Amino acid sequence: MAATARQEKDMKEKATRAMNTAKDPLDKLRQQALARGSTGIISLGRAFRIFDDDGNKKLDYAEFKKGTENYGAQLTKQEVDELFGRFDKDGSGSIGFEEFLCAVRPPMSKARMDIIGKAFKKMDKTGDGVVTSADLKGVYNVKQHPKYQNGELTEEQIFKEFLSSFETNAATRDGSLSIQEFLNYYSAVSYSLEDGKVGDNYFNLMMTNAWNL
Repeated sequence: MAATARQEKDMKEKATRAMNTAKDPLDKLRQQALARGSTGIISLGRAFRIFDDDGNKKLDYAEFKKGTENYGAQLTKQEVDELFGRFDKDGSGSIGFEEFLCAVRPPMSKARMDIIGKAFKKMDKTGDGVVTSADLKGVYNVKQHPKYQNGELTEEQIFKEFLSSFETNAATRDGSLSIQEFLNYYSAVSYSLEDGKVGDNYFNLMMTNAWNL
């Protein structure tokens, strides 16, 4: 269900090459995130979310700058200023980080967006846009999992292990997976594949097989 080792390798190599030639600060940040692998954009989102103290999903300039620094983004102050100004369209002094992350996410075709949404909907039994261990009961059958069979892990532990594969940074791990994080993850996987109908067909087959759609 997660990206294969080959996809991770291809993604990181492609992003590293693009990162070295990127001029636009948004593209530079995107390639830096993708060069970290399929969870790179999720980690970026959680680095920003830490500073959203009041939960309004907005960041002021100081919080935005601190978020890029904590993430380890290699951007100059001028590039950070340009990025913030680009998304602070109303001049309010704050930006919505979900909108920002959507822009950082590599673009995907409608076909790929649709199949990702279908996979997430299958997991999200409560329909609240967030998948937890409770949602996975009855959806993710652990009985064939080798660690369940040998008694090493319980069902609940396997669910947590599965969710943690989408959030590799232990410092920001919260045991849940939002639709946006799921999209961020698979947009990175999508990036490792070719564009166009051939790539769409492969992505569709990959998702269908991985999630039994």
